[in-house]
Amino acid sequence: MSDAELPLVTIVALCYNHARFLPQALDSILGQSYPNLEVLLVDDASTDSSVSILQRYAAATPQWRLLLLPENVGNCRAFNYAFRQSAGEFVIDFATDDVLLPQRVAQHVAAFQRADPACGMVYSDAELIDEEGQLVRRHFRRTAQGLQPRPASGWVFADVLARYFISTPTMTMRRATLEQLGGYDETLAYEDFDFWVRASRDWQFYFLDEVTTQKRLHPQSMSKKGYRPHDPYLASTIRVCYKALALCRTDAERAALAVRVQWELRQAVRWRNYSEAQQLYQLLQQLGHLRPLDRLLGLWARIVR
Repeated sequence: MSDAELPLVTIVALCYNHARFLPQALDSILGQSYPNLEVLLVDDASTDSSVSILQRYAAATPQWRLLLLPENVGNCRAFNYAFRQSAGEFVIDFATDDVLLPQRVAQHVAAFQRADPACGMVYSDAELIDEEGQLVRRHFRRTAQGLQPRPASGWVFADVLARYFISTPTMTMRRATLEQLGGYDETLAYEDFDFWVRASRDWQFYFLDEVTTQKRLHPQSMSKKGYRPHDPYLASTIRVCYKALALCRTDAERAALAVRVQWELRQAVRWRNYSEAQQLYQLLQQLGHLRPLDRLLGLWARIVR
């Protein structure tokens, strides 16, 4: 098969103040073994030197497209803006503080070709690295009981409701899946949980047990802001939980969602997000899965609010 006959893969490289990590991220795109790539560089109104770095790489690689947004619009809108201008059969949402290992795209395309045609997303393992690029650990821990958190493949709707197990930077999405969903929900502060919920209702997910990506851990990363006082993402999480409730078809699925909501309720109370805790308590009431601890937390949130 010639390069042109291979499926086109779009990499949407999203940058916001990633100057320190940007060259390594962009070099990792250049280092991909897979030849049929479409690359869109998107800067979401960075205030550091990211734009000049992006411009330098775009000038050196004319087939790449550079999109400079005039104002900061957030990940969901920035991704959709680029996605609507792309053509790839498969799409990678690549944060430019992370790193793609050389076989990432090739391995994921091969996984799609092995998977069921109803597969809407391939994900894999990742190395978690610090600001200096040193290995911290893998996303999935190898234990006597198997990988932890336990990955899931196939029809995983109940799994994504109940627990976190997907390393977001490792996702490669089928274009048809994103188009069916209308892209990311631009009213949300973050994208992955909503994508998992909506996509897994009608599409299968496929886990590839390979390390394909390095996820950067640093104080400015989105993952560091969650589950803290005034969590900027909690309101979006609650909205997605209500979306999930509307998509549930069975008691088992509603029970799985209750597990997630109970976790979110504990975190909301722990970090004194009491208004959101009350919303989560009300959702548990609708689900009909209130435990004694949930009632106690709901009462505490109402008293101290």
